[in-house]
Amino acid sequence: MRHCPRHLPRPLTPAAWAGPPDRLLPDGAPRLWLARIPDLRAGLVPLAESLLDDGEKARVAALRRAEDRDAYQVTHTALRLLLGAYLGTAPSDVPLVRRACPVCRARHGPPTVPYTPLRFSVSRSADLCLLAFARTAVGVDVERWPAPEVVADVGESLHPLERAALDACPPVRRPAAFARVWTRKEAYLKGLGTGLGRPPHLDHLGISTYGARPVPGWAVSDVAAGVGYAAAVAVAERH
Repeated sequence: MRHCPRHLPRPLTPAAWAGPPDRLLPDGAPRLWLARIPDLRAGLVPLAESLLDDGEKARVAALRRAEDRDAYQVTHTALRLLLGAYLGTAPSDVPLVRRACPVCRARHGPPTVPYTPLRFSVSRSADLCLLAFARTAVGVDVERWPAPEVVADVGESLHPLERAALDACPPVRRPAAFARVWTRKEAYLKGLGTGLGRPPHLDHLGISTYGARPVPGWAVSDVAAGVGYAAAVAVAERH
């Protein structure tokens, strides 16, 4: 992969808006990386033991299913490799701490690297993982299209205008439409740092295939993730 450090595995590919991992992203633009977890498993799972910290290893051990453990190790090992490339340090030496939650102020907010302007966000679903890096607040989400019963259930938590638009969709199109609006919403809420601590019905992101509804102070965009998946990125505007 052209311009990428030699320790980055080949199947870890730039997604839309991606670029070479310049140290600290001097132009301020976000960088996205999309990967199929099965393509990275053989190369990254063996590295997890030496790269992940004690907290990450504890989270791996708490997962019951082998595929979930592998997916976590692949995603977080890839995260450390990319953080090391952006920060110019050994991946195992990158310190990760939790920021204070904007809702309750407890230390369970988004992970961050202290004393650096670099911000990042990570998401995974089924066989895909998506990672974003920026010099301003950023959030990403990737989701597999859900079953109709999930759309009916979780759709009740959307903004009233989003619920109405979803109800107006032909049933066959609702899973894709729901995944589209949900990934936009999750990306935005992760960028805010609240996650689902902020009720999803408060923000109107829209379900249109032409793009997300504008959100003051943020750029929210869909990310191409392949058939059966939806993905989105939200980046705070720089002032």
